[in-house]
Amino acid sequence: MTNFISVQLKKASEVDLAKPLCKFIQQSYPSGDAQAEHCRAAEELSKLRKSALGRPLDKHESALETLLRYYDQLCSIEPKFPFSENQVCVTFTWKDAFDKGSLFGGSVKLALASLGYEKTCVLFNCGALASQIAAEQNLDNDEGLKAAAKHYQFASGAFQHIKDTVLSALNREPTVDISPDTVGTLSLIMLAQAQEVFFLKATRDKMKDGIIAKLANQAADYYGDAYKQCQYKDTLPKEVFPVLAAKHCIMQANAEYHQSILAKQQKKFGEEIGRLQHAADLVKTVASRYDEYINVKDLVDKINRALTAAKKDNDFIYHDRVPDLKDLEPIGKASLVKSTPVAVPLSQKFTDLFEKMVPLQVQQSVSVYNQRKADLVNRLIAQMREATNLANGVLASLNLPAAIEDVSGDTVPQSILNKSKAVIEQGGVQTIDQLIKDLPELLQRNKEILDESLRLLDEEETTDNELRTKFKERWQRTPSNDLYKPLRAEGANFHNILNKAVQADGQVREGYQSHRDTIALLCKPEAELNAAIPSANPAKTLQGSEVVNVLKTLLASLDEVKKEREQLENDLKSVNFDMTNKFLTALAQDGAINEEAISVTELDRIYGSYTQKVQESLKKQEELLKNIQNAHQEFSKMKQSNNESNLREEVLKNLAVANDNFVELLGNLKEGTKFYNELTEILLKFQNKCSDIVFARKTERDELLKDLQQSIAREPSAPSIPLPTYQTTPAGGNKPAAPSTPTPAPRTMVGTKPQPPARPPPPVISAASSSPSASAPSGTAAAPPSAPAAPTPAPAPGVSASSTAPSQAQGPPYPTYPGYPGYCQMPMPIGYNPYMYGQYGPYAPAPVFQNPGQPPYPAPQQPGYPFPQQPYFPQQ
Repeated sequence: MTNFISVQLKKASEVDLAKPLCKFIQQSYPSGDAQAEHCRAAEELSKLRKSALGRPLDKHESALETLLRYYDQLCSIEPKFPFSENQVCVTFTWKDAFDKGSLFGGSVKLALASLGYEKTCVLFNCGALASQIAAEQNLDNDEGLKAAAKHYQFASGAFQHIKDTVLSALNREPTVDISPDTVGTLSLIMLAQAQEVFFLKATRDKMKDGIIAKLANQAADYYGDAYKQCQYKDTLPKEVFPVLAAKHCIMQANAEYHQSILAKQQKKFGEEIGRLQHAADLVKTVASRYDEYINVKDLVDKINRALTAAKKDNDFIYHDRVPDLKDLEPIGKASLVKSTPVAVPLSQKFTDLFEKMVPLQVQQSVSVYNQRKADLVNRLIAQMREATNLANGVLASLNLPAAIEDVSGDTVPQSILNKSKAVIEQGGVQTIDQLIKDLPELLQRNKEILDESLRLLDEEETTDNELRTKFKERWQRTPSNDLYKPLRAEGANFHNILNKAVQADGQVREGYQSHRDTIALLCKPEAELNAAIPSANPAKTLQGSEVVNVLKTLLASLDEVKKEREQLENDLKSVNFDMTNKFLTALAQDGAINEEAISVTELDRIYGSYTQKVQESLKKQEELLKNIQNAHQEFSKMKQSNNESNLREEVLKNLAVANDNFVELLGNLKEGTKFYNELTEILLKFQNKCSDIVFARKTERDELLKDLQQSIAREPSAPSIPLPTYQTTPAGGNKPAAPSTPTPAPRTMVGTKPQPPARPPPPVISAASSSPSASAPSGTAAAPPSAPAAPTPAPAPGVSASSTAPSQAQGPPYPTYPGYPGYCQMPMPIGYNPYMYGQYGPYAPAPVFQNPGQPPYPAPQQPGYPFPQQPYFPQQ
């Protein structure tokens, strides 16, 4: 009785995915390890398709796993490759699964350049193979029942997913097998069969009859709905309809049978008989109408036995009234199945072959986002550094904090000693000198790498242009000038970067030269530094005053702001967020990326708090500097000033400025060194890219040259000798068509006389006259067989070349060289008179046949001349 419906697989035509995908990868992604890895992944994808679709699949889990992996891979590459007719054009051809030599209301075969179409057909095969695997399960054990139920629900979900997405995926009318109506019916059939499996499981486990009846009644409903959907549509194979109708009756009969057992348990003997009678009628209908599809003999016997026993007991014992069918209470329903939703990945063993690859549009969007991010971070850091330099300049102009630390007037203030110590620890002028000395070397190294890269391109392009000039239209490949435009643009950009770096280096050198002496003074020991600073009268009266304490507090707060700013700068540099997934999601959902909107939103979310902190820091510093300047004015009024103290204060200011300049120069030089080193790595990659493409072009050039040389070698080397007009112009005056094969060079005849004047052209001889049975004109004597033959004139217009003997120009005999294309000549007819005017021209050699590969016959002697023709010995 357990006759389940399985779906046939669709058949796909073979497609090579590797070539178009590798071509797109090579055009869109830079050469290197990543490109090679992507190309290998494309080849693996092509192999995976052949494994999934290019051979008959076993009804086994491993075969289904292969199909699921291929479907998952298609879903993963959909946003990474622009499959379309004008970009990555791959045409997928699939046959209708239900076609058996005739059309079932739709196309037998459909070919579309659409990845959505491929996905739909592969998913159809996944559901079809799952239905076949489920139908092969052993339903006599729990494992088989569970596997069958699982696969039927998966198949139902696959077909339901196709129903929901097929029209949008194809944007055209699909074949009948994947049309929404057909796959909707298949989904319902698979769900009904899954419900039937649960009914069999409940029956096998001997669950309560009331539950079993509800399960069977629900399965009958599913089968009935499926039958109604396809009853008036010729979309499925014809054998499906009787099976659905039979299953509907069988499951309803089972429901009535188990409900009758429940009625017997409840002492409702009349209801028991009524339900058994209905069940017997249902299985009787199946047995009479659908016996060739489903065998219900066992079920018929079981129901009839139960009905006979129930009637006997009721007739002799209970005498309960048997209600009509319409009076029986409806049997409840219990559904234990649902379509498994399609959630990628479907395979548990799926590994994305293109995991490291992102679409070109996403790559471009990420690049623009990184530029926006760098601009924002650099702007914030520049604001903070500018504010710090401003604060240092203000303090240096006010000689703070040295002014409030200079107690005795003849010792070095502690702040100056601290700055001197910091400069000495960082190497002082020696470090600056070494860094400035290293910059030209780093710059020269980068220039050499860039120049060498461009030199490779120039040399290859020059060679390509020379060969193109030499071979002209035969040199059929992309001009190097066009191919190298992106690389040359990249090289020009590197040149601009290096030029700007040279300008920056010059500014650093100028700044260093103007402050070198003061920085060198700051690097002196404390005794020498103290001796270099003029002494002045102490200002002890100001120590401990309120204004000094206020200045110290304000300076401490300003130092705290600077430290916070340094930490904030480090935090800004360390923030990292990968936008790839966001752009991929946007591309998958909308089909396009609004990079500006997404980037601005994310940058505001990520860096909004940092921007606020920077603004707060700037505002706080502004207030502190204002208060410091006000306090310093009061301090200056209270301090006694003279020439010595002014000179001392000026030196202390210069030392403070020298410290700030040292810190700035050291930072700039370290950044410059880091810049040159990082640029070296980038330029090395650029050089590798140039050398790779030049190597590929050289390989292509060598292959093309080889092909051209072989092509030239196959061409005939003998020049075409122009013939006199009287030899080439027929009687009609029209110039004959040039022969398809080149004319061999004439053989020089020693001692030959000049050619006689041309005679009138002979009449046109038909093909029949060249046969041995052709009669000569009256009055013409028959020539011996060994007489030399005259040539056959050119065929008349309108006569096909196959019906006449090939012609040869008049004049000296033209031998046929071995291995050189010659003329196909006809045998000399018997009884031929070579001197008879009108049969053949008087100056043309007789046509002679020769077998292919046979040495040519010696050309016949020119008629009318007493000089013997020189024998010709063919070269072997």
